[in-house]
Amino acid sequence: MRGLGTAVNVLTVLAGTGAGLVLGNRLTERTRATLLAGVGLITLVIGFDQASATHNVVFPLVAIVLGGLAGERLAIEERLEGLGEVARRRLRTGSDGSSTFVEAFVTASLVFCVGPLTILGSIQDGLHADHELLFVKAGLDGLVSIVLASTLGWGVAGAAGVVLVYQGGLTLLAGVADDVLTDRMVAELTATGGIMILGIGLRLLDVKRVRVASYLPALLVIPVAVALFAR
Repeated sequence: MRGLGTAVNVLTVLAGTGAGLVLGNRLTERTRATLLAGVGLITLVIGFDQASATHNVVFPLVAIVLGGLAGERLAIEERLEGLGEVARRRLRTGSDGSSTFVEAFVTASLVFCVGPLTILGSIQDGLHADHELLFVKAGLDGLVSIVLASTLGWGVAGAAGVVLVYQGGLTLLAGVADDVLTDRMVAELTATGGIMILGIGLRLLDVKRVRVASYLPALLVIPVAVALFAR
């Protein structure tokens, strides 16, 4: 059944958010900060590992620069934050929790949707109804959502909708993507996603609020760059 991987992923995010909210009420502020920093550190490790997949760092560099220019032009970060604000209002969260809700929504959406597991898992799911990678991702996202919800609040649940639309859309487009993507393109996509994951890690660690969403167009730039210039 195509799409099952995404459906399970959405459920694990929601379940993890619920568990995190229950757990968060029992944790001290210092403990919550420690857990969030732990997720940030692991995110950095994953980012470094994925970024090393590149055959030539020039490709991710060009993709990040051009993608960042396009992302800022399109105001993707602001649009994602606006989506989080709309979700907050629809769910009638109090105005005092607005900033935390939006930050939780944006951060969780980026954590759950940026990375090779999202792309490769969706392609496998859409083409062959092979859910293995997305099931692995669902388990990881569920665990991360527990920590994020316990520290940032229930805005994490809103990211489940982003996972449904974004990941589900990739699954539907998988047939076209499989005809286009080569192994080299997948490697450079993985590396570019890894660099973006590093930005998420820095954001979680409160080192720098990297505008990661603005780099999302880089994932469209990289296959074109590889097709034109890779040898």
